Amino acid sequence: MSHSSCIVLLRNELRLSDHPALLHAAKNSAVIPLFILDDKIKLGGASLWWLHHSLKALGDDFAKHGIKLILRRGDTEKIIEEIQKATNAKAIYCTRNYTKHDARLENKLHAKYQNTEIEFRRFGGNLLIEPEKISNKQGTPFQVFTPFFKALQQSDNIRTPIVKPEKIIPFSGDIKTDNLENWELLPTKPNWAKGFAEWEIGEASAFKKLEKFLDSKINIYAEGRDFPSLAATSLLSPHLRFGEISPAQIWEMVKLKCLGHPTDNCQKFLSELAWREFCYHLLLHYPDMATKSIKQQFSAIEWDNNPNQISSWQKGQTGFPIIDAGMRELWQTGYMHNRVRMIVASFLVKDLLIDWQYGEQWFWDCLLDADFANNPASWQWVAGCGMDAAPYFRIFNPTTQSQKFDHDGKYIRHWLPELAKLPNKYIHEPSTAPKEILSDAGIIMGQTYPFPIINHKAAREKTLFAYGKIKGAE
Repeated sequence: MSHSSCIVLLRNELRLSDHPALLHAAKNSAVIPLFILDDKIKLGGASLWWLHHSLKALGDDFAKHGIKLILRRGDTEKIIEEIQKATNAKAIYCTRNYTKHDARLENKLHAKYQNTEIEFRRFGGNLLIEPEKISNKQGTPFQVFTPFFKALQQSDNIRTPIVKPEKIIPFSGDIKTDNLENWELLPTKPNWAKGFAEWEIGEASAFKKLEKFLDSKINIYAEGRDFPSLAATSLLSPHLRFGEISPAQIWEMVKLKCLGHPTDNCQKFLSELAWREFCYHLLLHYPDMATKSIKQQFSAIEWDNNPNQISSWQKGQTGFPIIDAGMRELWQTGYMHNRVRMIVASFLVKDLLIDWQYGEQWFWDCLLDADFANNPASWQWVAGCGMDAAPYFRIFNPTTQSQKFDHDGKYIRHWLPELAKLPNKYIHEPSTAPKEILSDAGIIMGQTYPFPIINHKAAREKTLFAYGKIKGAE
């Protein structure tokens, strides 16, 4: 018996379960799963590394069903048209995406095929709830997170995750596919991704990680998540970024965990998942969020953008241990603890007075979980120019943040081994240690570890003045 075929376009949903487009395609058609590396979408180096391994894992999962994952590189619209004609596919399905590029692509495909015998259909799956299905009392999109989270929890429109297809019918013909290795997504000379090796990638690994988190770490999450040395977070963000697991799957499993006895830990974790959701709803309405301040008056700030200071921040050579530890963790592992992300971001923008876009771009290149919505929205939150953002006068003191959240210096010592022998009293401010203490610890300030590149108190006053000049910044 012959079957009509359906192209399932894959982008940020690299999984088989809770995949409505794939499930609907598998019900009635032979499935052609297609991933296109579109060079118009510029991914960071760390994201490309993860993408390579995620596609390999997905290809293996499809192979268990006798299905070949088709890989192509180039213009998405042209490649879809080529494969549709070559296979005589009667349907093209995809999961809705929310970037400006993806929205345009989906609109083009809809217009192109709407009056033809080829069915183009878009499904939900990447969010808990479609943005059109949640609004404030005025019927407009939420611009503040707390009421958004409250409304989300009370909504009847949150997606219920679905199972993966029991059977997927393969396409019987031959389709040209690229060799993943030929895409050269992995660094070689130098191989700066050596430290990424501990990550386990793919749909099965994502569920394994979630189950482990729910069995133990969630019980200390509300408080422990702020302390980088405790390892109390889920580490699911890269898996979410590439859709190896869906937010609906996580939401449901957390709800089941807390059934009958909701806890602050579960509630706090759900709020973090909801923050991702909020960022994507913002992205739909502010598609240039990565390059333009949502609050336009902040575009007039007179930034310093000192290239030497930017370089010191990127390399983890600022002389502020919590900053340097975070930036080195990022470079070596492709990840940074969330509390430390806020501290290093505040330091760049509000101590060094450097445009938040420099930080957003660096994180975009270095983070394995560099996300189209969460990354720019979080940077705008820190800078004060986004929706529901921290007020412009909120400026973290990196030393007091370090003392509060890494009080024994365990996190700092792990990532800054040159400071490992310093007593706790000086681990947060090595430059204040007496010479004999520094000597005993094997530290020569300015040589083995840098002096602070700025004075926080003076930098804070300078930033307050620069921000205060912007009309309506408050």
